[in-house]
Amino acid sequence: MLKKGISRMSRLILLFYLILNIVFPVKSAENSSVLSSWSSATDICRWNGLTCSDDQAHVIALNLSGSGLSGSIPPELSQLTSLQTLDLSSNDLTGSIPSELGQLQHLQEVLLYSNSLSGGIPNEIGFLHKLDVLRIGDNLLSGKIPKSIGNLTQLSVLGIAYCQLNGIIPSEIGKLKKLVSLDLQQNALVGSIPKEIGECSELQKFAASNNMLAGEIPPSIGNLQSLQILNLANNTLSGSIPSEFGGLQNLKYLNLLGNRLSGEIPMELNQLSQLGTLDLSGNKLSGSVKILSSQLMSLEVLVLSDNVLSGSIPGNFCSNSSSLKILSLSRNDFSGKFPLELLKCRSLQQLDLSDSNFQGDLPSEIDQLGDLTDLYLNNNSFGGNLPPQIGNLSNLEFLSLYGNEITGEIPAEIGKLSKLSVIYLYDNRMSGSIPNGLTNCTRLTYVDFFGNHFSGLIPDSIGRLENLVLLQLRQNELSGEIPPSLGYCRKLQMLTLADNKLSGPLPSTFRFLSELSLLTLYNNSLEGPLPESMFLLKNLKIINLSKNRLSGSIYPLTGSTSLSALDLTNNNFSGPIPPRLALSKDLTRLRLARNSLNGSIPSEFSQVTELIFLDLSSNNLSGELVSGLSKCTKLEHLLLKSNQLSGEIPSWIGTLKGLGELDLSSNNFNGTIPKELGDCSNLLKLSLHTNKFSGQIPPEIGNLSSLNVLNLQGNNLSGLIPTEVQQCQKLFELRLSENSLTGHIPVELGELTELQVILDLSSNNLSGEIPQSLGNLMKLERLNLSNNHLQGQIPPSLGKLSSLDSLNISYNLLQGQLPSSFSLLPLSAFLGNKRLCGPPLARCLGSSRGRGKWLSKAEVDAIIFAIVFTTSVICLVIIYIMLRIWSTWRKVAVSNNEGIGNEIKEQDQEKWLGYGNEKRKGGYWKMNPKNMPPSPDKQLFT
Repeated sequence: MLKKGISRMSRLILLFYLILNIVFPVKSAENSSVLSSWSSATDICRWNGLTCSDDQAHVIALNLSGSGLSGSIPPELSQLTSLQTLDLSSNDLTGSIPSELGQLQHLQEVLLYSNSLSGGIPNEIGFLHKLDVLRIGDNLLSGKIPKSIGNLTQLSVLGIAYCQLNGIIPSEIGKLKKLVSLDLQQNALVGSIPKEIGECSELQKFAASNNMLAGEIPPSIGNLQSLQILNLANNTLSGSIPSEFGGLQNLKYLNLLGNRLSGEIPMELNQLSQLGTLDLSGNKLSGSVKILSSQLMSLEVLVLSDNVLSGSIPGNFCSNSSSLKILSLSRNDFSGKFPLELLKCRSLQQLDLSDSNFQGDLPSEIDQLGDLTDLYLNNNSFGGNLPPQIGNLSNLEFLSLYGNEITGEIPAEIGKLSKLSVIYLYDNRMSGSIPNGLTNCTRLTYVDFFGNHFSGLIPDSIGRLENLVLLQLRQNELSGEIPPSLGYCRKLQMLTLADNKLSGPLPSTFRFLSELSLLTLYNNSLEGPLPESMFLLKNLKIINLSKNRLSGSIYPLTGSTSLSALDLTNNNFSGPIPPRLALSKDLTRLRLARNSLNGSIPSEFSQVTELIFLDLSSNNLSGELVSGLSKCTKLEHLLLKSNQLSGEIPSWIGTLKGLGELDLSSNNFNGTIPKELGDCSNLLKLSLHTNKFSGQIPPEIGNLSSLNVLNLQGNNLSGLIPTEVQQCQKLFELRLSENSLTGHIPVELGELTELQVILDLSSNNLSGEIPQSLGNLMKLERLNLSNNHLQGQIPPSLGKLSSLDSLNISYNLLQGQLPSSFSLLPLSAFLGNKRLCGPPLARCLGSSRGRGKWLSKAEVDAIIFAIVFTTSVICLVIIYIMLRIWSTWRKVAVSNNEGIGNEIKEQDQEKWLGYGNEKRKGGYWKMNPKNMPPSPDKQLFT
């Protein structure tokens, strides 16, 4: 009879609404067994997940947690009016939380967490006055926390973490007097923490981390005497830490990291006798360390990193009975020597003093910390030798001393650290050899000695480190051959021996390094061919063997099809480029420059569509640019200079929109420069010099607004310099020399105000005057306009180029006086211009105030006329006087004797000479030299 108490309608509701809307879309077959009992042939009270009342008249609980359900929550659940527990957590439910759930007045527990529910929290949730547990977090819920939640006065657990809720924490939270757990973390809540939170007197757990809460922490939280966990990490809380926190006698966990808290750490925190974890890192706390583990006997974790703490560590910081296991003081303003007070913390397992200003020697008493497993002292200024006593830290697993000024050798005692897994000594000043004893530390996985002065051989027994994953010995002074035993470090993934003095061949045992993904051996003196067995290294991703003396084929490096970077520049490799390289679909950087590779560029490169950097410069490659490169649309650097490539630049070059550097110089390319280059709008460097290009410079070059370097010298280019070049406003190097360019130098070049390295237009057929606008190039260091047909005067504006340290305008048709600022330049800069004058050339004749002026033709004609006219007048006067004298003399000669006549003749000759000298002193020799044109020939040879 009891079963009949469950109406037929109720069974239909459960059977149809629940099955059709929830149960039917079970995601996996393994979860379908959970609902296998849901059948009309089975007593409903025996259905899996259903709980009936004692009289079996009502369904009081529905628990389908983790059943692989999808779909939405049916509003018809509201018809189960006796329902006390609803648990649909950990499924794949979507849609919103039905507001109809607010009609289930007997609900005590609602568990909908870990689904994909969206929308807001319905206001009707506030009607559930008997609700004890509400956990709806880990969903996609958004919107604000409804104020009606303050009506749930019986609520003890409220979990709405890991959602997308925004808005403020409503002050109505303070009405929840029975609240034990409040979890709001990982949302987008803003505003301040309401002071009413302090009225939740039974609260034990309050977590609101990873939100955007601001303002000060309310002191009222200090009233929560039952509080055990307080997590407000990663917000933007400011102000000081309330001293009222000292009253939280049951607090075990306090996390305030990642806020903007300031001021000093309150001494009252030392009253928290139950505190086990305290994290105040990532704030702006200042002053000295006020936390004393000698008083906080339960404290095991203390993290104060990333603040501005200073001063010294208190002498009573630790006691022998302290429980402190983890201490982090990194990235503060501590200074001075290693704080010996920390040696009293005998229970310490992890000590982090990194990224501070500590200095001096490491204490030999460091072995008093016998339980230490992790020691981080990196990025300080510790000096001196590494104390041998460090070998007594028998539990040490992680040793990080990089970024200091430690000197001396690695102590042999390091070999006693049998548990050591990681040792970082890079960026110090250590020297000596790597001790063989290090290979006793067979648990080592990471060894990094980069940037020291270690010398000698790599230990032959290095192969004992069978667990080694990283071996970084770059930038030392190691010599000798790479030991063959290194090949027995079969777990090795990253091997870096670059920048040393290693020699000899690569060991054939490298074939055993099957997990190797990174191999960098560049800048050594390694030689010989690559072992063919290296082809077996199928996991290689990055290889850099550049700057060695390796030879032979590069084929052994192509066994891996996962290469992302291959650099073999500056070796003696020969033979063709293996087409197999194209099988590495993720290859982004391929640098094979300065070898002796021959053949053509493989057409298979069309498959390497991720390629960004391709450098095949300085080889013996021939053939044309393969069309397959047009598929490499991500190319940013295409460097093919100094080969024997030929043919024309194909028009598809313009499809490489990301190209930033194109260098095809010193090849045998011919034809015209394609206008499509102007489509490469990101081009920074374009170098096509020393080829056989002809035709005009395409005006589309002006579209390259980001261009820094344009080098077209040494070709057969003709026509005018396109004025569109002035649109390349970022040019700092422009070379167009050794072509057959004609016309004037464009005035617009003066707008290229970023030109700095050089402007070279030499060895062309340019004519006309030098534009005054070139004087705007105030950053220009070198200007070469030599070997052209330029004429006219040098613009005065060029003399104001204060950055100019090299100028060549020789072998043109220039004239006039040089600017005075050019006086210190070499004579060779001006040769071949016959009408130039002024230092360092000859002084300009007819100069005034140091400045010559060439006269016009009309002025020259006027001066010549004046000279001829004046000379004619003088000659006529002289002739007239001579005639008068001669007439008088004849008369005298008739009346006087010969002796007297001779005497008069001699006197007249003296008068004549006197008259002539007098006239020379006062006549036309004193003509204003300003009006006299200098003789070009005299000037040239003076």
